[in-house]
Amino acid sequence: MPVTIIAEAGVNHNGEVEMARRLIDVAAEAGADAVKFQTFKADLLATAAAPKADYQNATTESAESQLAMLKRLELPAAWHHELVERCRDKGLEFLSTPFDRQSLGFLTDDLDLKTLKMASGEITNGPLLLQAGQSGRNIILSTGMSTLQEVEDALAILAFGFIGPGSKPGRQAFRAAFASADGRAALLEKVVILHCTTEYPSPAGDANLAAMATLRKAFGMPVGLSDHTEGIAVPIAAAALGAQVIEKHFTLDRALPGPDHKASVEPGELTAMIAGIRAVEAALGDGIKGPRPSEMKNMDIARKSLVALRPVRAGEPFDADNLGAKRPGSGVSPMDYWDWLDQPAPRDLATDEAL
Repeated sequence: MPVTIIAEAGVNHNGEVEMARRLIDVAAEAGADAVKFQTFKADLLATAAAPKADYQNATTESAESQLAMLKRLELPAAWHHELVERCRDKGLEFLSTPFDRQSLGFLTDDLDLKTLKMASGEITNGPLLLQAGQSGRNIILSTGMSTLQEVEDALAILAFGFIGPGSKPGRQAFRAAFASADGRAALLEKVVILHCTTEYPSPAGDANLAAMATLRKAFGMPVGLSDHTEGIAVPIAAAALGAQVIEKHFTLDRALPGPDHKASVEPGELTAMIAGIRAVEAALGDGIKGPRPSEMKNMDIARKSLVALRPVRAGEPFDADNLGAKRPGSGVSPMDYWDWLDQPAPRDLATDEAL
């Protein structure tokens, strides 16, 4: 399947609708499949006492609380409808990450989004995961900061929500749903798991792309990458390793104020990243080992045929002194060399004449 590339606008609109519009335009121009924002009510997301991460303190006013910062970056409901329309006009899918139950309901009930992206920080938020599963939407699940067991626990809640058993929600019911054939089928149909390293920017040494294979082996489900490293090398490598979804933060300008701009790629880099992923995608091919159409014309030029190494008389036996291999490869294959040794020459042969 083609790699789905999500251009993560996130909160890089800085609370300005015109910047949000421009981010959509840039994502479309770069060739992304979808552009993703974040939907939340700050008062439902964080308490007044919630601290900011180190990277947020470094990129915003340190005296400002996380709650105050989030309030500045809320995406108003009215903007959502406009941005959905703009995405539709540009041939992009509009996605957003809900961070509270009210926002999730808005995305599913008001905007009727077919896919929800669940953030790494919500992987232990059981009530929100259950609501996401009960919505019946497709789920892209980021797994930053998670252990394999935590990923399984989150998938179990989603499975319970998808198949809608009559039992009361709880750990035992979730585990039963995860183990059931219906639950497994629903997860396989509806969920993509994204490996992620939750640091902005994250060191390339912590990217741990091999964990994608671990997730794929553990759950037998499609996997991808939500990338926070600097540059574009890591997401392109993820495509080579079989990522089916790749998400990358982007911005109009890394020098803009705000928590996520510094860890984002700029428009030219986004374009180059997508081009690189598409090139890798094409290069992976079908896995069948055989001559490709473009190289067929070179086979006779590059390969060799059996030829006489010196003049050979008819009836003279072939040996290592008079029989060898030279280009072109349009005659008898050198793989038959041993079959011709000690056999009589069928006719007179000049030097370099092919059998």
